[in-house]
Amino acid sequence: MRRRYLSLGLGELASAFLFLVVASNLTVTRLGAGRDALAVWSALVPLLVVLVQAGAYWLLARDWVGRAPMPAATARLYRTFRVGDVVLLAAGLVGVLTWWPERSGIGVLAVGIWFFGVVEYANYFVVRLSYPLRRWFASVTTWRTPRLVQDLAAAQR
Repeated sequence: MRRRYLSLGLGELASAFLFLVVASNLTVTRLGAGRDALAVWSALVPLLVVLVQAGAYWLLARDWVGRAPMPAATARLYRTFRVGDVVLLAAGLVGVLTWWPERSGIGVLAVGIWFFGVVEYANYFVVRLSYPLRRWFASVTTWRTPRLVQDLAAAQR
């Protein structure tokens, strides 16, 4: 499990880094500093925060998986993230709508990025959505509790 959690953690951090690099490049080369860029960054910041939190969770979980419950301080931190991320996602949507891009394609991109942030949040804090592609349709309908939520519940005991 430790190796799997290492892979998951590094994968989430790599995803966050890749999104950051692509968005930075897009902003510098194509969008500039106007409404288009503000909308994209409003959508992207919450996604990046959720991905970094998720990556950190998997890496931290390597210390307790199969041995002990999540440490109380870590559980408090992730309970705070659970609420704070909703606020951040809402603020991101307000930002996208406030700075609605001048180009409709960028608007669709911004909403797509924001929605992906919502999906990532849901995957970690609401219901497990990540499964191997070949069994995704059969597995996602089982509405399993995410590992992070299970760890938070075990830490309360």
